[in-house]
Amino acid sequence: MTRFNLRWACWLIGLLLAGCDHDKAARRPDADELLVGVLDDPVFYQPAPPESEPSGFEYDLLAAFAESQQKKLHIVPAPNPGALLDLLTAGEVDFIAAAPVRPVDNVRYTTPLHEARPLIVRHAEALPVDDPEALAGHTVEVLPGTIQEADLAALSVSLPIIIDRPRVTNGIDLLARVSEYHSELAATDSTHFDVAVNYFPDLVVAQELPGKVAYAWAFRVENDALRAAAEVFIADFRHDGRLAKLDDRYFGHLNRINPIGATQFIEDMRALLPRYRKAFQQAQAITGIDWRLLAALAYQESKWDPLATSYTGVRGIMMLTEETADRMAVGNRLDAAESIRAGAKYLAELMNRLPAGVGEPDRLWLALAAYNLGYGHLNGARQFAIGLKRDPTSWYEMKKVLPLLARPEYYERLKSGRARGGEAVIMVENIRTYFDILARFEPADRSPLQTGLAMQ
Repeated sequence: MTRFNLRWACWLIGLLLAGCDHDKAARRPDADELLVGVLDDPVFYQPAPPESEPSGFEYDLLAAFAESQQKKLHIVPAPNPGALLDLLTAGEVDFIAAAPVRPVDNVRYTTPLHEARPLIVRHAEALPVDDPEALAGHTVEVLPGTIQEADLAALSVSLPIIIDRPRVTNGIDLLARVSEYHSELAATDSTHFDVAVNYFPDLVVAQELPGKVAYAWAFRVENDALRAAAEVFIADFRHDGRLAKLDDRYFGHLNRINPIGATQFIEDMRALLPRYRKAFQQAQAITGIDWRLLAALAYQESKWDPLATSYTGVRGIMMLTEETADRMAVGNRLDAAESIRAGAKYLAELMNRLPAGVGEPDRLWLALAAYNLGYGHLNGARQFAIGLKRDPTSWYEMKKVLPLLARPEYYERLKSGRARGGEAVIMVENIRTYFDILARFEPADRSPLQTGLAMQ
């Protein structure tokens, strides 16, 4: 082949390849599949465990958008915001989610879906670093591609700050390094801090950086039609209240337990839980309810004390009433294994009693409220919700209604009388936090069910 022909062949092959790449990027929005890059971060997205579905604020939102576009959702995870943006600029995805909003050529963002404050975090036992000037000479770890990285770079122009980018997979692991004394300081945001401080109560805010961190969906400029469709979807999702409910589902229970309470729970998890782990796992095998959720419920009820007794007469590690214990054939409420098994079966029963229109995870959270209040009180509150034009199938709505059960104009209309509905709300939110901590440190049990009482 002559040099001219070789040059012509190379040019032609290059043209064809470029055309294929362009055609691939151009066709993708019209294909059956919606390819989305997502920050692989437990705050926003959790990959599917075995025999389950992915979850997270961004996943639920993206699944709803894909359905609205009549497309199949395909997630491409990225370890940090920098890598996430690389997926987009390389044309490997249709768009990216949980992207920090910052000026980037040929990239356009939707209206922000979540906002937080940029922070510097230290260990509680470390010396204070109260203002930007105090960062001089210190090493601050940060994830690539974040707003905080840009903030630190700007500060480093006038201050001798050492910026380090450790090889961690997400923002929670970045903060774990501070808790474990592997790093001195970390730059993060308030949402990641609020999640991480439940796992690592020895974290404190060293200082707040100026501005805010906004997370949105980002598109290449040539994909503006898809971005416009996403904007319409987001506006509708926000207008009809679904965005507020989704935000509450994943972030509404944060800050319920203070660092002292979280520290005590983690200490008890290490010292007391091993005695009862097998009993909780056996209860999961009977009911299908995650053993860690049952353990979280038991901790809220009794602090894992099998001899606990309240002034109202409820007793045992699951704090069963005498009536419930009799119905569940419990011989001794102070026997931990019996109590755990009966409490799990009772919770499963409450879940099954709720109407078919109540979905997950609301079904679980409403059943937990009924565990505290009694099903009669919960059902009464659900009827009040209808009259108040609130959704009785939604925990987000019901936790605004339940406190009304302590007001005479409401409880006087109930056969079951007055109830401390506000306490039930706090109880459920605490259990959600305890479960999050257990899910971080304790593995799931994949043992098969023994009966048909599994959660639906």
